[in-house]
Parts: sequence; C-alpha cells; structure tokens
Amino acid sequence: MINGVKKMPILFVGHGSPMNAIEDNDYSRAWAKIAKEIPRPEAILSISAHWNTHGTRISDAANPETIYDMYGFPEELYQVAYKVKGSPELAHVTKNLISRDVKVDNSWGCDHGTWSVLCNMYPMADIPVFQLSVDSDSGALEHFQIGHEISSLREKGVLIFGSGNVVHNLAKINWNMEGGHPWAVEFDNYIMEKISKRQYQDVIHYGKAGKSSELAFFTPEHFYPLLYILGASREDDRLTIFNDSCTKGSLSMTSYLLE
Repeated sequence: MINGVKKMPILFVGHGSPMNAIEDNDYSRAWAKIAKEIPRPEAILSISAHWNTHGTRISDAANPETIYDMYGFPEELYQVAYKVKGSPELAHVTKNLISRDVKVDNSWGCDHGTWSVLCNMYPMADIPVFQLSVDSDSGALEHFQIGHEISSLREKGVLIFGSGNVVHNLAKINWNMEGGHPWAVEFDNYIMEKISKRQYQDVIHYGKAGKSSELAFFTPEHFYPLLYILGASREDDRLTIFNDSCTKGSLSMTSYLLE
C-alpha cells in the first residue's frame, strides 16, 4: 500500500483457443470467477502474445479497434464486439516508466489474446484497456525487467494482465486430445514449481527444464507475457494458480494471479 492506495493484483492467463470467448467451459468460468474476486480495475494494461513487434510499442488510442487476428473459426466468433475505451493518459504514464525507447503505435488494437479473455471477465466492456507489445528482438530477462519497471501501475488501479500460454506448440497440437503430451505437462509443471517457490530466475532461464523446453514452443511470444507479470510481482504477493492443465496436447492453460 502506498499513500493509502491498495495495490492491484497482477494476472497471467493461458488464453488457449479463441473459441473460449464464446464457449461456456471450465476456463471461461474461471476467468469470470477471478474477475469477481479481485478489486475492480480503473484500467487494464494488456500484454498479449498476439501483438508481437520489433521494439516495444504501446497504444494510446481513445477507442482501440477490435482485432480479429485468427482464421478459420465459426462466424459467431467474428461477431464478438468488445468495444472498450482506451486510456491515453495511463498509456503515457506507462511509456515513461519504461527505461527503453517505447513508440506509441495505434496500428493495432485489442487482439483476441486480450478480448477473448476479458469478454468473460468484464462482459460489459466498461473498463478502459490499453496494450503493450511483446518485443520480438528482446530476450526473457528484458521482458521481466519491463514488468518490474511498470509495477507501480498497481498503485494506480491498473490491472497488469498478461495473456499467452506457457506451452504453445501448434505443430504438435491434437484437436481431439483432452490433456497434454508428457513433455508439455513436464514443462508446465516445471514452470509452476519454480513460480510457486519464487525462483523466477529459473523461469527466465527456462532452458534449464531440459528437453521439454525445446518442445514447449518454437517462438517465445506466448511465454513472454508471463515474465512481465513475474517482474511486476512483490515479495508479499499471494499466489493463486488456476486452470492448471494442458489441453489439445500442446497448449497450457495454466494461469497465475498474484495479489
């Protein structure tokens, strides 16, 4: 607590298939439940795996566009209209907290990594949302450090929200499989154990997990949003793990709340 203002929690969600936006399942119900259990945010900063850029970018649009950045799904999914307002002022506060160069970029908007979860958490779309991109040119430690730099947003009523998947290997996906391949479960459990023990350096250096880390993902953009959340955490945060499972062979839905 700073100056009497209680800190907001931080949240990483394994978002999985965009169909979770319109399906009533264990994952979507857990997202809705979490939203009822945490303080209502003044705004949400989303760090989505689906805004992957060269360099770090931030949106300051007053009315961010809904981005349908997925293909081959039922028409019903493309009719989801999550029309939120942005937060230009908080976007600039965030930009100034980050020590590296951050460009303002409104060529994107709220992608499905953001709205497929938030439409279950806050279906009225009445909380401002702004996005920070995942820099594909930076390594794991740098993403963790940005999370640390923006941690003070928690005292401004901002929910720092990471959306990705700890395991995300679409080449190994099995649409008919309920659980995960053994290597997927192994890597998911490795990350879960390290976070539970607050051994974040082992999460940053995830290659220590061995062979399972080589199969967990071929490109790390779905893993990196987790590092922002860990970077923004505090020693006194209480950890809640939910949706802790793998699905379709090679997707982890495991999610982390720190408050």
